[in-house]
Amino acid sequence: MVMDLEGIAEEFALNVAAQTDAIHRGDRKGGNVYAKRYIAAFKKLRDHGEAGRDALATLLTHPRMDVRVNAATCLLSDRPEQAKPILEEAAKGKGMVPFLASRVLKYWEEGTWHLDVD
Repeated sequence: MVMDLEGIAEEFALNVAAQTDAIHRGDRKGGNVYAKRYIAAFKKLRDHGEAGRDALATLLTHPRMDVRVNAATCLLSDRPEQAKPILEEAAKGKGMVPFLASRVLKYWEEGTWHLDVD
């Protein structure tokens, strides 16, 4: 069965956005539910190798910064040339998402970055 990688990428984006919105409302429990969903979507994409990474990379131009940053975070190890500029741009801002981007970049530069989703 061929999975709809574009649909899985959209699932990733919708759940990242929903998690951010839940956090802004102070709904930590709801935020955790959405986080589990976007991590599951990422794992599905990752299991499809390059095609999955290509689908995730389409989110690097998403209108929401939180979606772009989370996609870039997931792609950083495999596609730093695509992901790093997204994180660098986001890290210039203020707030939760720019802070996340700056932390990811800090660990990347230190050589201690690894994505722990398993």
